[in-house]
Amino acid sequence: MSKVNRRNFMAGSAMSFAGATGMLGKLAGSNAWAANVTSPYKALVCVYLGGGMDHADTIIPKDQESYNKLRSARRELLEKHYRIDKADSSRNIKNLLELNPLNAREFNGRKFGMPPNMSGIRDMFNNGEAAIIGNVGTLIEPTDRESYERQLVPLPAHLFSHNDQEATWLSLGTEGGTTGWGGLFADKILDSDPTADPVYTAITADQNTIFLAGKKARKFRATSQKKLGLSIADRSTYLSKINNDDAVRNKIEAFFEENDFGHENIFSRDMSNAYANGIQRSKNYSDTNERERSVITTKFPNGKLGQQMETTARTIELRNALGDYPINRQVFFVSLGGFDTHDEQAGRLPELQSEINDSMVAFRSAMEELGMWEDVTVFTASDFGRTTTGNGDGTDHGWGNHHFIMGGSVKGQRVYGELPAYNLNDNMFAVKKGRLIPSLAVEQYAATLGKWFGLNPEELNDVFPLLKNFSTSDLGFMK
Repeated sequence: MSKVNRRNFMAGSAMSFAGATGMLGKLAGSNAWAANVTSPYKALVCVYLGGGMDHADTIIPKDQESYNKLRSARRELLEKHYRIDKADSSRNIKNLLELNPLNAREFNGRKFGMPPNMSGIRDMFNNGEAAIIGNVGTLIEPTDRESYERQLVPLPAHLFSHNDQEATWLSLGTEGGTTGWGGLFADKILDSDPTADPVYTAITADQNTIFLAGKKARKFRATSQKKLGLSIADRSTYLSKINNDDAVRNKIEAFFEENDFGHENIFSRDMSNAYANGIQRSKNYSDTNERERSVITTKFPNGKLGQQMETTARTIELRNALGDYPINRQVFFVSLGGFDTHDEQAGRLPELQSEINDSMVAFRSAMEELGMWEDVTVFTASDFGRTTTGNGDGTDHGWGNHHFIMGGSVKGQRVYGELPAYNLNDNMFAVKKGRLIPSLAVEQYAATLGKWFGLNPEELNDVFPLLKNFSTSDLGFMK
């Protein structure tokens, strides 16, 4: 008989439970809302860029006047480290890939470009399949330079703090929140559709995230591996190297799938059920992934983000094979870290931008193969932007940021919101370090996505209590 290594078994099983259940959120009742889930399938994919992506090093001025202003603010970074005067520099104005927005007249002759290694996203923009949302960030109410500097308006707590601003972006509050707006979107769908599956509606291809936590929706962690190894009994690391002892494996698997251990304590019973259901759902996903042949031939990049986008594409492909009822709505979360570029920005950021670009291009190709590009919307989020002024070979924590929306239902080839002209005396910038003050709130950005997803105005106001503080809840970038 195989021998169980107890230390490996306990450590590994704890990790498997965390991955299988994601601790699945809280059990709670719900109101009878009426999100529109009768239309064809729709999915939202949040691409979180951890650390604070530098907007000014991604959407870069292409007209000489604005370019010179940015150069002046970041002279050492651009001249010494990017070496922009060299003909082959990726930040040389001649090498920037020009964006051709349909609303170019709104910018009074100013032009914008992207680095050469982001050509795929630039092409999506110019082809009408992507849009740019300019200067969005965490706000409580509209804020400008004077109201910020004189503290005339309430401000988000702990501005410029990674953990708190990430939490505010994803859960609309600082650390310690229990729900995220992706999970609350899923809750509204589940409230409106009694056949919807609470497990396969909110899915992370990364680790646990507050973004997908709902009161009813349960976070599920997917992976691109066909044999997931979430069935404890299949893990040879727990059962030595002998692979043919089915009896002991079956007994261990049955134990962990047991959901009634006779606990008198209701919390203990709920925990047992959560563990059992998590393992069963993960096993179902694994078996379905292994059984169903994929029609996707697109090759995804080998990096972290590429693999997560491949997992997301495959999960979308499997959606109707996972249960007894079709899945009409899904919210996904993927992430890529490394954007806290206080130093070595010229070496680090281009590599990250290449990974974003190549992963998005591959995902678009996969969705086209499935005939689902119109049904899926990808959007970026990040802790904050970076300071306009450089610190030498990097930039520091900022506030407002520019983001991308990609998909067949996006009103693309447009810039929504404001892109700065890098006049640091302008009302758009804080005095210190030229931090960009958001002109659009996260709530407005997210509510526009929520409307496309099927939520009605009452539901959006319920998810976003601060939405009423802003002039519009629909920024207009979705068809």
